[in-house]
Amino acid sequence: MIDQSTATTAGSDTAPAKSPASAKNCGVVVAVRGSVVEVRFDTHLPPIYSLLHTGTKKEIVIEVLAQRDANHVRGIALTSTQGLARGTVVEDTGGPLNAPVGHGLLSRMFNVFGEVIDRQAAPENMQWRSVHRAPPSLTQRSTKSEIFETGIKIIDVLVPLERGGKAGLFGGAGVGKTVLLTEMIHNMMEHQKGVSLFCGIGERCREGEELYDEMKKAGVLQNMVMVFGQMNEPPGARFRVGHVALTMAEYFRDDEHRDVLLLIDNIFRFIQAGMEVSGLMGQMPSRLGYQPTMGTELSGLEERIANTDSGAITSIQAVYVPADDFTDPAAVHTFSHLSASIVLSRKRASEGLFPAIDPLQSHSKMATPGIVGSRHYELAQEIRKTLAQYADLKDIIAMLGLEQLAPEDRNVVARARRLERFLTQPFFTTEQFTGLAGKSVSLKDALDGCERILRDEFKDYPESALYMIGAIDEAKKDGKPVPPAAKPPEKIATAQSTHAP
Repeated sequence: MIDQSTATTAGSDTAPAKSPASAKNCGVVVAVRGSVVEVRFDTHLPPIYSLLHTGTKKEIVIEVLAQRDANHVRGIALTSTQGLARGTVVEDTGGPLNAPVGHGLLSRMFNVFGEVIDRQAAPENMQWRSVHRAPPSLTQRSTKSEIFETGIKIIDVLVPLERGGKAGLFGGAGVGKTVLLTEMIHNMMEHQKGVSLFCGIGERCREGEELYDEMKKAGVLQNMVMVFGQMNEPPGARFRVGHVALTMAEYFRDDEHRDVLLLIDNIFRFIQAGMEVSGLMGQMPSRLGYQPTMGTELSGLEERIANTDSGAITSIQAVYVPADDFTDPAAVHTFSHLSASIVLSRKRASEGLFPAIDPLQSHSKMATPGIVGSRHYELAQEIRKTLAQYADLKDIIAMLGLEQLAPEDRNVVARARRLERFLTQPFFTTEQFTGLAGKSVSLKDALDGCERILRDEFKDYPESALYMIGAIDEAKKDGKPVPPAAKPPEKIATAQSTHAP
């Protein structure tokens, strides 16, 4: 276990000044086991979270995680330990891992050490702050509950997000988590005029390059910061990159009083990196091999995301669900911190219903009459009820056909299928793949569209007229009512192709 009492530098705002004594505090490597390094200090034992430098060019960085006895510390390397051997001299830096903060962060890309990785000159006039910071106290937090509009119909209507809250994107591999995150970045730049901070934890390096190029072409890079700890980096670096991103986000919230959209892709990789670090440090694993300190580590990161009087950090986190098992401890622990849970469905993706959000499994704590208003709440409940009735009827339709249903049930099916198609939306970030111009829809237009579908205003329009449109009036431009005599019997698809329904 890490002795938190020894982390004397954890809450400091700026990098501590190095005294001559700390600068000369040197130790010797006594053991190297992969990324775990044990060092002996004869004069002064470094506190927990101290950074140690070693190597010919001080290129190997070690973070102290345990004090073994009066002379030995055990740390995890944040870089490769290639070439490190017993007897190598190690220098104590006298402080923890620091992150750069300042206005010069905007439009740049950084690694876990605050070094730029976009092949441009390092920003000037940067302050450096410890990444180990305490969450804001209860007296600093704002008690107002406000809605954070995303411009995405299905989210704003059924799973409203909280300003200063945390939302999770749950789904397996390849169902569209990263696409949804990048779309929210685009919409944040256009409408909220805030700062977006993208934190890539243990994800593919090509995603970072693609995101950087896309944001540059879209012209929104000037209000965006990117921090990456790629999947090929050591677990220590992947474990700390989230703290670096949060330190930068706190600067924009507390110092510049701006709203921040923090997108984390993927929070499961943070838990996974902590599991690797825990195993390397010799801790006894908990259920399914996860680290025994998983709850504490996740809370230390999540509780810093908060809405204060000076600004708000709104976080949207992609959560990879191992084998689509929502009872996995990583998913369960993450659920407990979220104000909204957006579940992505592989079945809906196979039917071509994008974004592939499952409206019956997704939920939000903001969807109450006191926050969103009685009209929005009642409309959302009616939509869920209609879609749930359709889900119950699918088995009967598959066995007996639509013609065997009662007239009222047939009307429910027609409304549900039109609602499903209206809640699809073309994204700005997928224009080059789909050929469809991206659409951002206001909450008012999204609610009006759903209400008019439930009133059967579009029952004579083909379902395809409502597919991949923005506001509901576009359906009248794209499709024409079908006369009752010419209307063919509708076919109910259970899992069709990915083409437009």
